[in-house]
Amino acid sequence: MRDGLASVIAGRDAPRSGPDRRYRHDWALFADWAAAANLDTLPADPTTLATFLAENPAAPATHRRRVSAVNHVHERVGLPAPGRAETIRSALDTNRSARLARAKHQVRQRLPEVPTAGWPQGLFGRRDGLLLVLAASGLGFERISRLRRSEVSVENDTLFVAGAHPVRLDAHPDPRLSPAAVYRRWADVLAFTDRHPSTRLLAHHLERGEIPGGTPLPDSDAPLLTSIDRWGYLPLQPIPLTAASVAAIAEAHLNGRAPTHTAPARRAGTATTPEPERAENPECISAPLGEYFDHGIAARRAAHTALSDVGDLLDTVEDHADRLLEQTLAIIEDWPEADDPSQCSPLLTPSAADF
Repeated sequence: MRDGLASVIAGRDAPRSGPDRRYRHDWALFADWAAAANLDTLPADPTTLATFLAENPAAPATHRRRVSAVNHVHERVGLPAPGRAETIRSALDTNRSARLARAKHQVRQRLPEVPTAGWPQGLFGRRDGLLLVLAASGLGFERISRLRRSEVSVENDTLFVAGAHPVRLDAHPDPRLSPAAVYRRWADVLAFTDRHPSTRLLAHHLERGEIPGGTPLPDSDAPLLTSIDRWGYLPLQPIPLTAASVAAIAEAHLNGRAPTHTAPARRAGTATTPEPERAENPECISAPLGEYFDHGIAARRAAHTALSDVGDLLDTVEDHADRLLEQTLAIIEDWPEADDPSQCSPLLTPSAADF
């Protein structure tokens, strides 16, 4: 591999014919410039490539050809292409740069309108806010859908997205617009659900507008942006959003057509409001069929009446389970440390008689 890199740098590995022939001159120009500046060519940093383009002015088409040559040589030896970094792409494609500037402006206008509290709109809003920030940074929808928790981090209020070409999103004075703050709001949700897998508890805190803890996300390969069903439930096994879903959500927000997520009302028992009796016309059905359907309708009405309060019973069971979970967590948090025997229960403290 090292010999292959040396031969590429020296230009001896360039083919004499075929489609790669057009890259030979541009690569030689870049390699000579880098050698004179005492900079690495393989791998070349995107900053090195940007400096090369700035110090060797040319027409836009010539710059694109030079970047293609550098990318091609890197990819041929299995290295990330520096020309695919967002800084280089924006510098070469003025139309793309203008589109990203418009998208960033739209996102900054929409972000204050995206809810971060309430249930379940606060849950959707926290996820969608981060999605919009990442989309405005220039990351593709496919890349956003494949992001893992371990690839995104915050350092000194600056948001970093790891990868072959890392993305840096600087802080903004307005906390509603700061990429790091937007990320933390969604990270708080994921960290909370990791510790407390209870949708009812999450809804309770979001209705109050704050999520306790602030524990940083673990360094895991779980997806960063997950799907949420219409009831506000996150799947136990996180399912990442698809690229098509990321595009649809971003487009809906930027066009002002984002759905208003509201909590479905609980169904009230219907035992006190039975269905009205339906008059039967004996002339329309024969006696045997009429008797058969009468029995079926009576059985369905009896089952409907008997099961009318099942929804309320399940809600009660869920309330009890949530209260038990809260009590268990409180007991765990108040449990004394093992190295402090004075705080242990007498039942757990060994005595001489035990030996």
